[in-house]
Amino acid sequence: MRWCLRSIALFYTSFLVGIPVVAIAYRALRPGMQSLFSQLGEAYAVHALVLTVEVVIVSVAANTVFGVGAALLLARRRFPGASLLEALIDLPLSLSPVVVGLALLLCYSSTNGLLGPFLFAHGIRVLFSFPAIAMASAFVSLPYVVREVQPLLIELGTDQEQAAETLGARPTTVFWRITLPSIRWGLTYGVLLTTARVLGEYGAVAVVSGNIEGHTQTMTLYVANSLTNITNQGAYDGALLLALISGVVLATLSFTRTREAKAR
Repeated sequence: MRWCLRSIALFYTSFLVGIPVVAIAYRALRPGMQSLFSQLGEAYAVHALVLTVEVVIVSVAANTVFGVGAALLLARRRFPGASLLEALIDLPLSLSPVVVGLALLLCYSSTNGLLGPFLFAHGIRVLFSFPAIAMASAFVSLPYVVREVQPLLIELGTDQEQAAETLGARPTTVFWRITLPSIRWGLTYGVLLTTARVLGEYGAVAVVSGNIEGHTQTMTLYVANSLTNITNQGAYDGALLLALISGVVLATLSFTRTREAKAR
């Protein structure tokens, strides 16, 4: 029975995930490594990769700071509106990314958006630029750090923190010396999940970026645009690059989980 269940699980995951990924790798590598490097070395591909990395850095940094702060607030304080805050944090998990993009479009449109005309009048352009891409990516990846760190803080309790404060430690010292080391593995896992989510984001970014080659085109948009323009090799190569980066992130996630289990 055990072997039967293992075989079913292996077949299912191979059918849904393994075979398609192998197909991408085969199509990307079939012309040779020189073709792969040549395609990914083109100006538009390089810009898409650089923009993707920049978006990852900004979005992950913002959500890490917010995630730790929100997790501390929700785990250590009960206040009116806490349930609403938790619901808002979880909202991106239930919304389609296209809906997220449309919401940002309606908010920041320079013609009829809620905030767009005011910002545009003061020389601030949000849509079809880097800020819109970063905001969309941060929106869809908002919950991951919070949801990884909050349970650890609840499990940790407040005994050690209160003991340190009783001995005269400042709040910042308590955070850096006691709280942060206790949540480091959960925080690392949340950061990696956020990174993986931002790397693969397409729907929300496609709506608010304008998909302008060499300006607002991320790597996922580059892959989709290559397919649309029937330059399939560029799509294969870009998809393989994203798959490799995601593989590194997943391997790091697995390593983090193993270290966390040993630490406990």
